Amino acid sequence: MLETHGVTVRSLRVLRGPNLYAYMPVLHLVMDIGPYEEQPSSSFPGFVERITEWLPGLQKHQCSVGKPGGFIERLRRGTYLAHITEHITLELQTLMGFNVAFGRARGAGEEGVYNVVIAYKEEESGKAAFETALKLTLAAMHDEPFDFEVELEKLLEIADDYRLGPSTAAIVDAARARNIPVLRLMPKGSLVQLGYGIHQRRILASETSHTSAIAVDICQEKPLTNHLLRTVGVPVPDGGTSYSEDEAWKIAQRIGLPVVLKPEAGNQGKGVSVNLQTEAEVREAYQIASNWDDAVLVESFIEGEDYRLLIVNGRMVAAARRDPALVVGDGQRTIRELVEEINADPRRRPGHSSVLTRIKLDEAAKLVLTQQGSLDFNSVPEAEQVVKLRQNANLSTGGTSADITDLVHPSNARIGELAAQILGLDVAGIDVLCKDISRPLSEQDGAIVEVNAAPGLRMHLHPTSGQPRDVGQPIVEMLYPDGAASRIPIIAITGTNGKTTVTRLIGHIYQTAHKTVGRTSTEGAYIDEERILSGDCAGPKSAQAILLHPRVEVAVLETARGGILREGLAFDRCSVGVVTNISSDHLGQGGINTLEELARVKQVVIESVAKDGAAILNADDNLVAEMAAATDGRVVYFSQSEQNHVMEAHLAEGGWGVFVSEGIITLAKGSDRVDLTALERVPFTYGGKIRFQIANALAAVAAAWAAGVNPAIIGRALTTFKTDMGSMPGRFNLMELNGVEILLDYGHNQAAMSALAEAVTALEPRRTILAIGLPGDRRDEDIIATFDATLAFADEFVLYDLEDLREREPLELPKMMQSHLPEGTPSTLAANDKEAIAIAWKRVNPGDRLVITADIVDHALKTVESLAAGQTEDAECTTPVDDRQEADRRPATSIH
Repeated sequence: MLETHGVTVRSLRVLRGPNLYAYMPVLHLVMDIGPYEEQPSSSFPGFVERITEWLPGLQKHQCSVGKPGGFIERLRRGTYLAHITEHITLELQTLMGFNVAFGRARGAGEEGVYNVVIAYKEEESGKAAFETALKLTLAAMHDEPFDFEVELEKLLEIADDYRLGPSTAAIVDAARARNIPVLRLMPKGSLVQLGYGIHQRRILASETSHTSAIAVDICQEKPLTNHLLRTVGVPVPDGGTSYSEDEAWKIAQRIGLPVVLKPEAGNQGKGVSVNLQTEAEVREAYQIASNWDDAVLVESFIEGEDYRLLIVNGRMVAAARRDPALVVGDGQRTIRELVEEINADPRRRPGHSSVLTRIKLDEAAKLVLTQQGSLDFNSVPEAEQVVKLRQNANLSTGGTSADITDLVHPSNARIGELAAQILGLDVAGIDVLCKDISRPLSEQDGAIVEVNAAPGLRMHLHPTSGQPRDVGQPIVEMLYPDGAASRIPIIAITGTNGKTTVTRLIGHIYQTAHKTVGRTSTEGAYIDEERILSGDCAGPKSAQAILLHPRVEVAVLETARGGILREGLAFDRCSVGVVTNISSDHLGQGGINTLEELARVKQVVIESVAKDGAAILNADDNLVAEMAAATDGRVVYFSQSEQNHVMEAHLAEGGWGVFVSEGIITLAKGSDRVDLTALERVPFTYGGKIRFQIANALAAVAAAWAAGVNPAIIGRALTTFKTDMGSMPGRFNLMELNGVEILLDYGHNQAAMSALAEAVTALEPRRTILAIGLPGDRRDEDIIATFDATLAFADEFVLYDLEDLREREPLELPKMMQSHLPEGTPSTLAANDKEAIAIAWKRVNPGDRLVITADIVDHALKTVESLAAGQTEDAECTTPVDDRQEADRRPATSIH
């Protein structure tokens, strides 16, 4: 929680995917502006002038006025701190190099409290921009000191730390232009995954998952590189490797001066010295190079310009001339002062994340200056005198570039392509020295002097002169040729009840079709039937684990309300979105107080459906059916009745639907009908007696059908799907122990309990004891409504506390439930589920039914099995058991 000047930021959430507020990543803040609710911007004299002096770009903001200057107009008329901070955060991110424009500040229904939503590109940079924006705004309001340049420099440093480098960003932009999904794997650095599941590729700057490790190793050994190139006739300079000054000088004498010295395993021009004419220069250059690598390469100096050829997938796609860092004298200022002026260019930043790199006055620069008439950093060059600060022309040492792609002689392009091919590189930067790149190297003693396995792309993307080249595009085309698939089917399931069953059934359908399925739900994350993560995995982090998995062909993702509110979706769009139903659950939490607000949260999944995808909606639930207006994809309704008015109207317009007709699950397109399978062949619906399971089956069938699965496979999967404890713990698990019918279910809200009541009454009539505990993080009225639904099927109650009391007093909820029992109804209170089950087991007799609603159903089952085994032992084994004294557990199939 951030507090300053009476302003409190109550919460800050980073929403990384499509969310309740936008289709893009946004920060969501809850701001209590305290005293500033009564102090609009117009009440602070000079505020507008101060803030626009620091941020003149604000004058371009349109705001609600709808024209440039609209925001400034709002400031002069009077607007409030939350709104102002939103705009300034956006402007600061623009100055940091992140092009974002979406923001919103709205009252939260409490005086002085606002929901503020601000788009961001990199979350740490966005959060830092907001904190600076709040400080800046308050300083401008109160005319307090604020060193804007210092604060902006801090923000730029943070941006440099977190932004993608130019090479990675170019490939990412090209991928997004083709609608290829992008996942940044670490908050810093340039490791990025393109594509999902089995279609994933990875990049690290310009290095790709196609890049050979052997090729990279070869390029790092420059003598080996030269040997291989020389073998196939590629011109390279003569030279050798030295490990001392004396050895370097001997090699220089052997090959002849002038020479070049550089670290054998160097890159980015680090430690390179060229055109060395004397022994002293060679020895000094050795010292510089040996700071980077013990092995120092000594090579013949090739006279000419420095060129870079970029080879992608065996073809030259761009070329640049690189010019070394230099200054031009004016007869007045020192070299140091001239460099300071050049480095003031906002395009120049430290490191390699910007268009140009700042020039360093270091030992390498000192050596180059001594070669030009014994100059030093304090020398004053004559007017128009060109002074080089590097002999090498790498951009990473402050150099500049000019695009010359169209000037490269075809034979030189072929030589560069051959060099990349012989070394086995998918992406290669070929460094060429020659006098004129438009003439063959053989005519001018030119040579390839280096091959880079992960070449920087910014010289081609942002040349100082000439035409920029979109070199990210051919790299993406290499990774995904001819429109190759980058996405896997993503089926996202949300709603209040039935999500886990529907998720499991859709996964089973795809497994029946022999696809490798990644599945998430409240019971874990799975690859087919192998659990890779335990616990509640219905949130975005677990979903991302599935999308990152290299074997997954189909992702089936239970998508809970909490994850949507907390982080947004884990994916940019889905193939199929399913909403099972909307009913009262978790209301009063996370700012969601009504069913309509809850539906709006669930609708985020439907809004993320791709245009060529499908929205699967429950026509029997009005709040769900109305979501059809929120999608650009195909709408497929499901209903337990063909006569549902929403279904009838949809089919009349040629729409798609799935429903039950005379006991048969039916697929419909307009007036066309296909009978899929009879409910009596779908075991988990108990011959069509369990209505909520029918609804789950319809939702899953509609999703798989809309995604293109063969109906015959869908029908087969329905007949083989199980909801026992092994596959679907807590989802209407019915079995028999020692003559007692046991029903385990996770029902914990009114709709789920009403469905359970309907299902139990469809079973053979039996005396029923219910052991029930309910979660305490619901409103009292919701807890009572849930409990009241059980009165329809239970004859006796054992009421207990869940392990997590959720800030309730011990036995508070059991006593609350007990107070709502009809007079004379037998009931017992218990401190926990184990005690409750033990009490209930003592109360049942063979032929009775024991219903247990538990949050940890496997624990409940083990408890009741242990009790059953003990009872059997006392009764001298009247029921057959094995050597472990395990109770006889049989599926209960008695349906009247």
